[in-house]
Amino acid sequence: MRRLEGMSILITGGGSGIGADCARRFCHQGARVTISGRRLEKLEAVQAELGDLCQIIQGDVTAEADRANMMESALEHGNGKLDALVNNAANMYRQPVEGYTEAFLQDAFNTNVISAMMLSSMAVPHLESTQGAIVFIGSTHTRRAFPGASPYATTKAALEGATKVMAAELGPKHIRVGCILPGAVSTELNLRAGLFTAEEAKDRYDAVAGLHALGRIGTGTEVAEGVEYLIRAEWVTGVALEVDGGIGLGVSNF
Repeated sequence: MRRLEGMSILITGGGSGIGADCARRFCHQGARVTISGRRLEKLEAVQAELGDLCQIIQGDVTAEADRANMMESALEHGNGKLDALVNNAANMYRQPVEGYTEAFLQDAFNTNVISAMMLSSMAVPHLESTQGAIVFIGSTHTRRAFPGASPYATTKAALEGATKVMAAELGPKHIRVGCILPGAVSTELNLRAGLFTAEEAKDRYDAVAGLHALGRIGTGTEVAEGVEYLIRAEWVTGVALEVDGGIGLGVSNF
């Protein structure tokens, strides 16, 4: 397996949650990491913790000019190269089937799918030079049905589909593509979407802990381990790797 030391890695949504934990894990192993996000104070806090190996770039992945700035910043910080792109930026979208609105669904796909695909397209020539990797962050919402979350689950299913086709298409360029499917992990995703208060979110995580075969929710660090594997493993591509504590097994106590 490749070593992370000296790699240049771009992580979107790197100011908190899984993205920030990926940055921590990769910087601690000597990678030069560029993190992007909309909230400057969050990015600055991660950079202050990690030091010179971490560079920040404020921006919105749904904006073409901002995506270009992210790529330029990562190449500059990485001494002209890019070894991996981690498409982590996303929002939670919940809406009942009978309440679908076109604008809401379009926003969900633009944020969670289209922006990641466009940034991946931009990364191809740079990743071809390094025989690098693209990693999408999917979800076990594609393995377990949670009523009300069909907009979010559908965007994550789209990323799984893109992973396989992109892996086949980019294989001849020696670019690997993978997707991580996390189980329940305590992040700011639901809070940022305004769906729950902090107390409600904690109660919700406590309630779903038992759905996992291992009996607990996961951590961002544990998901980052899976992301690291997809970046480093040289003969793995097109996979949807479940890092989910077994929630996708559908274990029943009945």
